Amino acid sequence: MSFHDEQIQALLNQVEQAQKPKDIRSGPVLIGDESYEFVERAFFEDKLTMYLPATFEEMPVALQKIKYPYEQRPEIVLSNEPGTVNLTLNRVDQKLQDEWVQRLTSGMKAMLQKMQPANVFYGEQLEEVNGKSIGYFDFKSPALDEPVYHNLFYFELEGETVMGSFNCPYRQYADWRDIVVQVIRSIRTVQEEEEPSV
Repeated sequence: MSFHDEQIQALLNQVEQAQKPKDIRSGPVLIGDESYEFVERAFFEDKLTMYLPATFEEMPVALQKIKYPYEQRPEIVLSNEPGTVNLTLNRVDQKLQDEWVQRLTSGMKAMLQKMQPANVFYGEQLEEVNGKSIGYFDFKSPALDEPVYHNLFYFELEGETVMGSFNCPYRQYADWRDIVVQVIRSIRTVQEEEEPSV
């Protein structure tokens, strides 16, 4: 194969990669070198659903204790098989209303910036998702072996606060960043769907 043929093949590969589905609800999605099938999963007595990789499993407690060494670990810790890509969900006994979500998100970001000035912060967003306000922000933090990419998100469920987090090695940040936003946008709470119409 000549150099010219190799260039054409590389270009064709790029086009093929760009055409692969990137919508988590429409079939397998290639993230890095791995194909993920996303399925709708339910949490908190089926009051919350969201699309997550079918292969994500509950992280073993022994591994949770290492990754989250403090006593107040998240209620739900899901991860890929090696435990390098994680999503957590935690209900907090703190009252929250939809209109307070923006303030909570900005306040949590400001607190983290103050406590951990080495973190590099990116965007902060407030979105209306299926009738619910969800605030989120993302950042890069230093770690012992390699930097970590995080996305923290907040919303109200039954009048209380739900805090979610996603993290992966920073080298995989470009592969996961848009996917995580899609996961956040797939959040649906049962309370909105079951409200009686007036």
